[in-house]
Amino acid sequence: MRAVVISEFGGPEVLKVSEVAKPEPGLNEILVRVHAAGVNPVDWKTRAADALIAWGETRISGWDVSGTVEAVGPGVTLFAPGDEVFGMPRFPLPAGGYAEYVAAPARHFARKPAELSHAEAAAVPLAALTAWQALTDTAGVEPGQRVLVHAAAGGVGHFAVQIAKALGAHVIGTASAAKHDFVRSLGADEVIDYRTTAFEEVVSDVDVAIDTVGNGYGARSLKVLKPGGTLITLNGPDEIPADAEAFRTGWTLVEPDFHGMNAIAALAAEGKLKPALDTVLPLEEAAKAHEIVEQGRTTGKVVLSVA
Repeated sequence: MRAVVISEFGGPEVLKVSEVAKPEPGLNEILVRVHAAGVNPVDWKTRAADALIAWGETRISGWDVSGTVEAVGPGVTLFAPGDEVFGMPRFPLPAGGYAEYVAAPARHFARKPAELSHAEAAAVPLAALTAWQALTDTAGVEPGQRVLVHAAAGGVGHFAVQIAKALGAHVIGTASAAKHDFVRSLGADEVIDYRTTAFEEVVSDVDVAIDTVGNGYGARSLKVLKPGGTLITLNGPDEIPADAEAFRTGWTLVEPDFHGMNAIAALAAEGKLKPALDTVLPLEEAAKAHEIVEQGRTTGKVVLSVA
């Protein structure tokens, strides 16, 4: 099968389309014929350096996939050949998503909502699960609470806005002025231009802040939180401010989540969650996809078309 292999760690040019062995589904696994694969910041970060990933003999990038079940391994009862599924298998272990086939545990997938194309579905899992787990499992967002989402037009951010709104929150997003209409279309109640306005000067009484940016945004977000409020950062434990004792703080790392995936699928089926596609490129242009994501200026997600 064709797959995008990391020939060596470095820039986007190290991504090479190669012929590799087609995987076989093991116990409790399904073999998925991949139609589309999502591209996330963690993809280029692990391409640039061997960061926390226990690579096998072949380094195939990617985690987000949407496709059709080709075969099922022993013990699988959830899916059958022909079912359309999407998921984020194995994270943070390698999943090999930039490939024509992926074999992974059945419960790392959910049925693809009919309302989403494969390209749209491939844009969802890692970013939407990150937002879902942060907002529901970690922060426990309740109706009427005030939620601040930084980089609200980005991959995780645009899902966080929609999920927080679906949970009944009052949502405040930061984004450049050109993206304000887009963020409002997601359901945001307020949008702040981070380039012209210091958000901590105009926002207050926030229950939950989601920091997708880093670079001091966590410390600044503490200034707008209510006592006992929650700050969640996606940029590593070093972004947790030292003077955060009056607040609940945490670094969250997404993990495969069967129930979370099904909850997200339900939101999509109900029209409450819609992925935005910034760019769709063929598998052979994975290097260009990485260049786009690495710039950090996308509106929504970048996706590779595989089948």
